[in-house]
Amino acid sequence: MAIDMNIKELLVKGDSDFLIHQVQREWSTKNVKILPYLHCMKELCKKFTNIEFKHVPKIQNELADTLATLSSMIQHPDENCIDPVEIEIKDKHAYCFHVNEEPDGKPWYHYIKKFVATQEFPENATNGQK
Repeated sequence: MAIDMNIKELLVKGDSDFLIHQVQREWSTKNVKILPYLHCMKELCKKFTNIEFKHVPKIQNELADTLATLSSMIQHPDENCIDPVEIEIKDKHAYCFHVNEEPDGKPWYHYIKKFVATQEFPENATNGQK
């Protein structure tokens, strides 16, 4: 995609320390499965005036892992098309936006907490709720 967009300078971030060092030619390998990949990478690198590879530890790469998981779950009828994904960064965890008080003013977990303490269900609880 970067080549198609005529991008000349590129920063590539990856969480595979092994592959980053291989592409940077800091480490070498005789693994026949990796050699075609490295050859392809060397040819692609020639298309950029400046290309840099940076290792990002997996712990700092949660967004990329999430997007990779999401993309593996979506089947699009056109393999050459990817629908845009809008990402909004919030200052709280997502579950904080969905925890509301019940109409009676008690928190959603009130009856669960009460059951754990007393082993008694609310008087009007149905069998399904129990």
